[in-house]
Amino acid sequence: MTTTPFKRLAIAIASGAVLVAGLSACVPLVVGGAAAVGMGMVATDRRSSGAQLDDQGIELRAAARVREIANDHMYVSVTSYNRQVLLTGAVGSEADRRRVEDVIQRVDNVRSVVNELTVGPSSTFQERSNDLFVSGKVKASLLDAKDIFANSFKVVTERGVVYLMGIATRRETERATDIARGVSGVQKVVRVVEVVSESELANQAQRGGTGAPAPVAGPGPGPGPAPSSSSSRVPLPPMEPLPPAQPGGAMTTPVR
Repeated sequence: MTTTPFKRLAIAIASGAVLVAGLSACVPLVVGGAAAVGMGMVATDRRSSGAQLDDQGIELRAAARVREIANDHMYVSVTSYNRQVLLTGAVGSEADRRRVEDVIQRVDNVRSVVNELTVGPSSTFQERSNDLFVSGKVKASLLDAKDIFANSFKVVTERGVVYLMGIATRRETERATDIARGVSGVQKVVRVVEVVSESELANQAQRGGTGAPAPVAGPGPGPGPAPSSSSSRVPLPPMEPLPPAQPGGAMTTPVR
């Protein structure tokens, strides 16, 4: 069934409804939305069930940690996907920017932090409303596409900059980037994506699993202690940034 422009607009508005509470200027921190994921999303998510639960816990714990250090010049949004945390928003100083990252890095189960916080005034109510609308339009456009799995990506927008988080193939990532760039109101696209191969996804489908693909054998850090079967700290897939990581370990890829 063809999706009409009216239906796409309805999807865009509905997609942002869960974050309406974050639009108030008096709220110093916005949780990225993992805690609002319904059970229906679990079955179509490429993260393991353990990672999905961890992401919920990470966002809630991170919210509490940031509130402990928050001041009048801090507006921080925390989004976790497969235990990788994206920080967006604004703080009053470079010291605050580093302090927020340090606090989040120490939250249980966080394996990496992508710090996109800016130093300066926080966004206005109108800007946050527009970002919410842009995110909805990007999500609707991804849903309209027939050649990618839209649920592979989580969409976050900050002052017109769209962040794509997820587990996807290189082709899916490039396609999603092109789609996002074509949405009105998008100033830039930044990809925070774990790239996996088509064969890894095929193997995952054959196993009937819904989580992230299993790690690929290859050089890497020395082996650590094996996780307990009752723990949510499950093995994680290797990261493959787009393009190869720059010195300092940056994993974001701006696309103008």
